[in-house]
Amino acid sequence: MKSARKLTKQIYQITSAGMFMRDFGLRDQIRRASVSILSNIAEGFERGGDQEFLQFLSIAKGSCGEVRA
Repeated sequence: MKSARKLTKQIYQITSAGMFMRDFGLRDQIRRASVSILSNIAEGFERGGDQEFLQFLSIAKGSCGEVRA
C-alpha cells in the first residue's frame, strides 16, 4: 500500500505541471485511476477474506494498466 500511496503522490505532482495542466480530461482520468489503485488495495485488505482481497487486487491491477497507458 505504501507503493500505491507513493505512486498517487507522484502522479499528482507530475500532472500538476506542463502539458497535463491543459488537458483536464487526461489529467483527471490518470489521477482517478491512481487513487483507484490505492483505494482498491485498502478496501480489499479490510474485507478480511483472501478471495475478496484477490478480487480487489485484480481491480487495482486494471487501474495500474490504465495509468501506464
